[in-house]
Amino acid sequence: MKFNFQTIISGEKILLKPLSAADFDALYQVASDPLIWEQHPAFNRYQEGHFRTHFFMPALEAQSAFVIIDKQTEQVIGSSRYYDIEPEKQSIAIGYTFIGPDSWGNGTNQELKALMINHVSEWAEEIWFHVAKQNLRSSKAVEKLGAVLTDEEASTVDGIPFTRLHYKLNV
Repeated sequence: MKFNFQTIISGEKILLKPLSAADFDALYQVASDPLIWEQHPAFNRYQEGHFRTHFFMPALEAQSAFVIIDKQTEQVIGSSRYYDIEPEKQSIAIGYTFIGPDSWGNGTNQELKALMINHVSEWAEEIWFHVAKQNLRSSKAVEKLGAVLTDEEASTVDGIPFTRLHYKLNV
């Protein structure tokens, strides 16, 4: 089944728009806040060069990433993407998500994940979320969705070792 993973997805408070090269400045304005990355193994992603090389360019190349736009302010407030897309297993992961602190605690992340899950639910049987063990905010968020911790593994990101938690959500 051919599936369009990158399309405009609209919710009540947010709009997901496919990431384009023109989004760098607006997205980096959000990503430049060190608070966003304090629980991430690559905590220096707030630095422009690091963000461009290790986050933005791979997201753009993946062709499955979105910018998150606040519908009320029409401002970019973050990003997320699909990855580890395995059609033969009907399996996909959702992640590489960050949202600016002004949008924390108001249901934005929950709406984001619901929109992305609903978008792939006719195609996917299982959805994965991968979270650094020290990232308690993200672990709590995926557990609220009903995802279950299934495994953990030693991993690296940008050359930094960390423990990666695997959460699975059956659709």
